[in-house]
Amino acid sequence: MGTLGLGALGVAAAPVLQRGLEGFLGAVSDNDPTGLTGLLPNGGGFRYYSVAASVPVRGPADYRLTVDGLVERPHTYTLADLRALPQTRLVRDVQCVTGWRVPGTPFQGVRLADLLDAAGVRSTARAIRFTCFDGTYSESLTLDQARRPDVLVALRMQDKDIGHDHGGPVRLYVAPMYFYKSAKWLSGITVTDRVLPGYWEHLGYDVDAWVGKSNGRTDDPTG
Repeated sequence: MGTLGLGALGVAAAPVLQRGLEGFLGAVSDNDPTGLTGLLPNGGGFRYYSVAASVPVRGPADYRLTVDGLVERPHTYTLADLRALPQTRLVRDVQCVTGWRVPGTPFQGVRLADLLDAAGVRSTARAIRFTCFDGTYSESLTLDQARRPDVLVALRMQDKDIGHDHGGPVRLYVAPMYFYKSAKWLSGITVTDRVLPGYWEHLGYDVDAWVGKSNGRTDDPTG
């Protein structure tokens, strides 16, 4: 309850704190040789969030992404496999449901729709469930949402390979939704017959997380 209470306080207070911190963090990050401000919101980067006690590190030798469920052709991709597929680059603001925003953030990767087409989605499919190699994080989208051109299986962020702290080597990126939908440490894409609420939805966040139209917030859209 303590954690949830602090989370609710953060949602309410974050927009005010954000406005006061944006200028300060931007100035500090421009003159920070340590790079530590890169982990702060609005300081050119992001906070490190994990919902598990620890997260294993995966790389080219042992990373795998499985596409399965209601598909005709289940497949497991290595990191090299994903890098060899056609890549899409998007530049959008990233909006956290707690209020902070990182403007103009580039993401690059494979369109989720392309992986679904390659797998051959069955007619009974209605949604996608995403699982992660931290063993805890999960997310979901409807099939229509998953097929949007601004939903990526992302390999790069801010024009660099996605590092472990930011959910790498591969994470989901759902441009028009609050950032909790962009599951980190992505390892599984399972096609299902219904939406299965993810980790944050079980804690009270909206399943449909459109920026500015959900969770009681009115932020400017990101995509």
